[in-house]
Amino acid sequence: MANALAVAGPNSRFQGKGVKPAGFWAGLWHGIISPVTFIVSLFNPKVRLDEVKNNGKWYDFGFILGVIIIFGESGSRVN
Repeated sequence: MANALAVAGPNSRFQGKGVKPAGFWAGLWHGIISPVTFIVSLFNPKVRLDEVKNNGKWYDFGFILGVIIIFGESGSRVN
C-alpha cells in the first residue's frame, strides 16, 4: 500500500505501476523532511533520503531547495 505522505522508500506512492515519477514538489518535500528521514534511516535500512523513481534535475532542484529552506540560516550570525 502506498503512503499518502509522499515519503521516499519502498512503499512510496511513486513506486506503483503507471505512476509518474517524483517531481519538483516531491523533491521539495523530501528536502524539507530530510533531517527526520535521515534519523529514521539510521535505524531502518528500508528508508531512504531521496526517492529512487524521480524525474531527474527538477526533483534534485526541489530537494536541494528544501534542504536550503531547513538549513539555510543555520550558519548565520547575529551582530
